[in-house]
Amino acid sequence: MASSGKVLDGNVLDFEEYVRNRQDALLRSARRLVPDPIDAQDLLQTALVRTYGRWDGIADKSLADAYLRRVMINTRTEWWRARKLDEVPTEQLPDASVEDGTEQHADRALLMDILGVLAPKQRSVVVLRHWEQMSTEETAEALGMSTGTVKSTLHRALARLRQELESRDLDFHALERNERGQERCAA
Repeated sequence: MASSGKVLDGNVLDFEEYVRNRQDALLRSARRLVPDPIDAQDLLQTALVRTYGRWDGIADKSLADAYLRRVMINTRTEWWRARKLDEVPTEQLPDASVEDGTEQHADRALLMDILGVLAPKQRSVVVLRHWEQMSTEETAEALGMSTGTVKSTLHRALARLRQELESRDLDFHALERNERGQERCAA
């Protein structure tokens, strides 16, 4: 019996302990699924609320991380489907902001930005295979698809990422040439 007079359920304590122990890893997984840190926190909180209601149904608690990742992926997909499409295509992409100026953070920001061009299913496969370092079989099981589908989806996603990187690289070099030309004219 707790000091407040409430009886605390053992499952509640198990869940709270699990969240305390795994919250950093779970937040990292959420952060890889959505580009905005605040959205990642919202995604994790939503997934935790949904998982709490089913905590008793997870017989093997060692699979709780996989269950939560699946809930986060499903939730992110729901959000993606419900989003407003008020984005307007433009000729020039906005400059990516760099928080602390280090090359590693710039690369990470670019990668997170580029991941945004992928469809949710493709992004999920890339994140689980390359960031979470799951095998093809583990990824297939986590996403509820065949290994062949994981392989083909990953192939198409990586091709799309390469195409986007090449496109941005060409845009960057064209901008550099344009700036050099303007400097020569001014001199």
